[in-house]
Amino acid sequence: MPRKVEIEKVRNIGIMAHIDAGKTTTTERFLFYTGFLHRPGEVDDGTAFMDYMEQEKERGITINSAATTFFWRDHQINLIDTPGHVDFTAEVQRSLRVLDGAVAIFCAVGGVEPQSETVWHQADMYNVPRIAYVNKMDRLGADFFRVIDMMKEKLNAKPAVVELPIGAEENFVGVIDLIQEKAIYFDEEVKGFRYSYEEIPEEMIEISRQWREKLVDLVAETDDELLNYYLENGTLTVEQIESGLRKATISNQLVPVFCGSSKKYIGVQPLLDGVIKYLPSPADIGVFYGYDFNNHDRKQSRKANDEEPFSALAFKILSDPYLKKLTFVRIYSGSLTVGQSVFNANAGKRERIQKILRLYANRKEEINEAYSGDIVAFPDLRVTKTGDTLCDEKHKILYERITFAEPVINQRIEAKTQQDRDRLIECLNRFADEDPTFRFNNDEESGEIIISGVGELHLEIIVDRLKREYNLEVKIGKPQVAYRETIIQEIEQDYLFDKQISGKNNFGYVRIKLKPLPRGVGNKVEFQINDNVIPKQFWNAIEEGIKEGLQIGFLGYPLTDVGVDVIDGRYEREFYTELGYKISSSMAVREALRKTKSVLLEPVFKVEIVTPEEYVGDIIADFNARKGKIDAIEQRGNVQIIKGVAPLSHMFGYVTDLRSLSQGRASYSMEFSHYEPVVEQKSL
Repeated sequence: MPRKVEIEKVRNIGIMAHIDAGKTTTTERFLFYTGFLHRPGEVDDGTAFMDYMEQEKERGITINSAATTFFWRDHQINLIDTPGHVDFTAEVQRSLRVLDGAVAIFCAVGGVEPQSETVWHQADMYNVPRIAYVNKMDRLGADFFRVIDMMKEKLNAKPAVVELPIGAEENFVGVIDLIQEKAIYFDEEVKGFRYSYEEIPEEMIEISRQWREKLVDLVAETDDELLNYYLENGTLTVEQIESGLRKATISNQLVPVFCGSSKKYIGVQPLLDGVIKYLPSPADIGVFYGYDFNNHDRKQSRKANDEEPFSALAFKILSDPYLKKLTFVRIYSGSLTVGQSVFNANAGKRERIQKILRLYANRKEEINEAYSGDIVAFPDLRVTKTGDTLCDEKHKILYERITFAEPVINQRIEAKTQQDRDRLIECLNRFADEDPTFRFNNDEESGEIIISGVGELHLEIIVDRLKREYNLEVKIGKPQVAYRETIIQEIEQDYLFDKQISGKNNFGYVRIKLKPLPRGVGNKVEFQINDNVIPKQFWNAIEEGIKEGLQIGFLGYPLTDVGVDVIDGRYEREFYTELGYKISSSMAVREALRKTKSVLLEPVFKVEIVTPEEYVGDIIADFNARKGKIDAIEQRGNVQIIKGVAPLSHMFGYVTDLRSLSQGRASYSMEFSHYEPVVEQKSL
């Protein structure tokens, strides 16, 4: 069956921003204006369509990235609304990995806030083209031009302003379209459905002319042909500006900037037009790169074309009460019909596609066929995990996996009865499948279960879901820091494994070198041998063994920032096996860790505190008492911004203390920075 929407008219986009910048409200307005919703939901009332979890409704925040599909001006937009809270950045990261473009939303008062920076740099990492939207222009303290300056300073971005606000705060009434050179006014009585293009107000003609010239200059600089035309004629046509801006946006040279107030129904439809005009279709991206299934050093590619061999990336797993497990998939090439089988290139196994679902937040629609560029879900896949590649078995390809933050907080959890304990383990396994930043450890000997996550709210939501979704009452301990350890000197170690297991002889011999790496690099495994020493078919087993060996160090904690070089080995066809190599490499790591020197590391967080000036002294004194270090203090409007770093172990319960120090008027955000040696701890 032919596709209903041409691939050139498909947009796969994400909405990203700091918490409370208005992502979900903007998404609700998108759905309202495109006819998907008859009545827009409100985050404050707990009626937002995209925030469908009970925890999201109560807290007024997005926790799960929700996907939906809608249509605007004959274009199909597949949209993912991502969380803004730092504890759920994994949701942003995996969404950006599979999206073609993004809308970055900034609060007109707060500007570029900490989480705005984090998600912006994540988008940089994946080369995702962006347009920006300065929201909340109706709020007290709104300053559009300060946000533009912050984008340049903090994000190193090149904003191309395509709209100016008409007024600000309570006087914000509309926007000026600098390309069309018209003012746009929105009728709030009909929730912005009616809007009109009028002449620019007289008092804004001069500033509009100046900013239009800046826009034309920026666009002309990105293209030699446009620059020549500009130099000859002194300006560009509307069509040239729009086509040049589209090219510059897709190549990440410029970021078109819009403005409005989603809550007041001002500026949303032009932003939707901007999504279509400036963000890429899958066809604009053109080629998607992966690796040869049999040789990971060799690149392979697939075109965004229905005639190409099928390939896709599983980017999210979601437990569904009715469909058990849903796997969210971005299709890069080819097409797929219900009943077909696909090959999981990571697990090396086939998966049968029983159903294909198009997503509308928590509602789903069964479809018979999916095409390149689509974002869909497959229920009940057996072996597929987050980051796995699904492809045509005759044309295998392996896309790069998604990397996630490591958990930094542990918490003891206990079920009331043995029967509940079995159910608890089953639920935690589901959560670990869903969320790559959540882990748990079940100690069979002590019977203790430890859950691990990236923040206090992260674990709080996990416990809340156990109670609400699975009716499981549990006891929890106090949050504890998830320490790590690292080595401080190089060491070489070899290990020969020679044992009969299940009647089969297993041999493995490797020689490795462990070396300390800079902070924040993580663990790295490199092979300094060729496949004449050990055939490449065994390298995966060796790498698995090394990773297993790094899970617990001499001090009893997982290792980080350790480089492991495989420098020698042996091979004889008759005797050496995958199991032998895996165990020998794991034991070589453990022996080396026993002999070398280790240090204990603790997680250090970047902290940003926003406070009225009168409380700065008390807050700094308290922050220093928590072993925090102040990096900078900035004035932003009528508040002070205190920036610094502090060890996580001293920041538990900070929200309560900050409230009492500032009479509830200060707020803060925290984001993991790096691991540092524990001050009191000496090298062992």
